[in-house]
Amino acid sequence: MSEQRKLGDIGFAGDDDVVPFEVAALDVRGRVVQLGPMLDQILSRHDYPEPVARLVAEACLVTVLLGTSLKFEGKFILQTRTDGPVDMVVADFATPTSLRAYARFDAEKLVAAVAAGEATPGKLLGNGVLALTIDQGEHTQRYQGVVPLDGTDLQEAAKTYFRQSEQIPTDVRLSVGKIVLPGNGGSHEHWRAGGLLAQFLPKAAERTRVPDLPGGDDPFAAPQEIADAAWQELLALVATVEHEELLDPKVGSERLLYRLFNEHGVRVFEGTPVEDRCSCSEDRIRGILEGFTAEEITDSTEEGVIRVNCEFCSKAYLFEPSEFSAQA
Repeated sequence: MSEQRKLGDIGFAGDDDVVPFEVAALDVRGRVVQLGPMLDQILSRHDYPEPVARLVAEACLVTVLLGTSLKFEGKFILQTRTDGPVDMVVADFATPTSLRAYARFDAEKLVAAVAAGEATPGKLLGNGVLALTIDQGEHTQRYQGVVPLDGTDLQEAAKTYFRQSEQIPTDVRLSVGKIVLPGNGGSHEHWRAGGLLAQFLPKAAERTRVPDLPGGDDPFAAPQEIADAAWQELLALVATVEHEELLDPKVGSERLLYRLFNEHGVRVFEGTPVEDRCSCSEDRIRGILEGFTAEEITDSTEEGVIRVNCEFCSKAYLFEPSEFSAQA
């Protein structure tokens, strides 16, 4: 009988589990995750074209890396609104474990972008905004940070969010790909994604001060990096992470952290599992329909029924128009 793994052992977290960590010697805290079966289920359900699926996977990574840090009951919502072939991507994480995501895209524009060799995440998103929202529920005020998207990808946009909105030095690495696994009827491709978020949180606030811009405060100058030696070392270490390491299930979250920080010592904490779980329900949709006017009920009726499809989980709900006859 094999020995049961415990917290800190290589492979303890496995897939679909966000692992918090701390490197005290560098004043760094962060989270790392490998998404496997859960992500594959979300993407396979929608059967997105591959470039769109990659964007959705990146959105899922950013969402779970940030959403699992919430210490209260609520939601973390990521949404892009842009003019590119993929004009909207939405992912939300509801505490404690539920993730859902979907994308809206123009099929003709997408085909044209692929043919023109412009199917990078930044090109597919185009120009617009990335909104990151923390929602603590009723009777509370939402907090929202908005980052411009001007051909940048979600990895760079997430860094910009922390630099501008949170003012916390943060590095982010995202990787998305497929692996081939044996199964019924032969081998099949499966989606995977890996992400790492590291933040510089020294006790002395002055250590996070950005150097003065040369020649005055030029608003168009490139962002300046924190000069602190510990932060610079962290950036250098994270830059060595290969995309394959973030994806490889044989590496795993704990082994990756050990490879990066074994010289400094790294501590891991109990992870947060993430699940493919939608918050839609028949009662919730019925409540929305009950607010419709008689004209709206008529307009929503096709072939004698009202059909509502959830954009996140693709589940179909059917209602009889007579259920809402009070509006007539």
